Amino acid sequence: MSLAPAEFTPETTYLNTASHGLPPARAVAAVREAQDRWAAGRGAPPVQDHLVPELRAGFARLMTGATAEDIALGGTVSALIAPVASALPAGAEVLVAEGEFASVTMPFLFRGDLAVRTVPLERLAADVRPETALVAVSVVQSADGRIADTALLRAATRANGAKLLLDSTQAAGWYPLDFADADYWVCATFKWLVGARSVAFFAASPAAAADLRPVGPGWYAAEDRWAELYNPIALPTGTRRFDQTPDWIGVIAARAALELLDELTIDKIHAHNLALAGRFRAGARALGYQPIEQSSAIVAIPGAGTAENRLEQAEVLASARAGGLRFSFHLYNSDADVEHALAALGEHHDS
Repeated sequence: MSLAPAEFTPETTYLNTASHGLPPARAVAAVREAQDRWAAGRGAPPVQDHLVPELRAGFARLMTGATAEDIALGGTVSALIAPVASALPAGAEVLVAEGEFASVTMPFLFRGDLAVRTVPLERLAADVRPETALVAVSVVQSADGRIADTALLRAATRANGAKLLLDSTQAAGWYPLDFADADYWVCATFKWLVGARSVAFFAASPAAAADLRPVGPGWYAAEDRWAELYNPIALPTGTRRFDQTPDWIGVIAARAALELLDELTIDKIHAHNLALAGRFRAGARALGYQPIEQSSAIVAIPGAGTAENRLEQAEVLASARAGGLRFSFHLYNSDADVEHALAALGEHHDS
């Protein structure tokens, strides 16, 4: 069975968390309550600003060694990467993985004066060299679920004097993370954190963030934001200076979702997701498919992307990515979902 049956009641076999997670019942209820108060004129969303520190702390707890002071709040991953991209000198080499998600690569590619070098994920650590200023990569690859060797990357970047930026969007919420594994972290909450499309995080220690400057800071980044609305004086010295004005409705949803993850624990979710994905991977092999062999909650079947629509007709929600078919297993999935998806996949294979 799923890990939280009281929180999720999907009407489909939903195996598409890598695209967008399902909100827990407590998040839906909290958002509805806030919207009802808003509609009644009894408090606009900003009255929920007291939840932001709780949200920071909740995300920090997902990474061993992080604190709430290391966390900045934003709306999108690419916008939170912008200070890192803008701090690099012209001509600096940025190393990225082939097939990396565009939100990670575009801030560097389209700055226009950086040397962006692309290599296979498996060669990323080996290809770090003294000229490399930064390595930017997702912990878990969006297209196929392959997992970067973050310990090896950390050793390689340190040995060559490079910085490391990790995107944990496809990892946080099911995969154990260590804050010390990177200089900079970014993460959207609407996938495995089952949060909100409008909430994302930037994480960095004070030392790692020391050479970065906010790009277009707004009122919410001020040292004393409510006192400096009309007379800005200073930005904080810590990571909070990268804050962007939050969508408080999104904050409500994301904070409630993180509360649930805290209760379940990442270790328990990790074991649950891998067990389901492993069973599905074995079943797909038995049907004659060749899924990518990886201990990941994402199962990718190369060349099967054309099955997406047929599976949707069978009420199995997956996604076509890079020519393949991507299935993702999370806390609301069960053995029954595995069996239903395999049955639908088998029917497609036979047809």
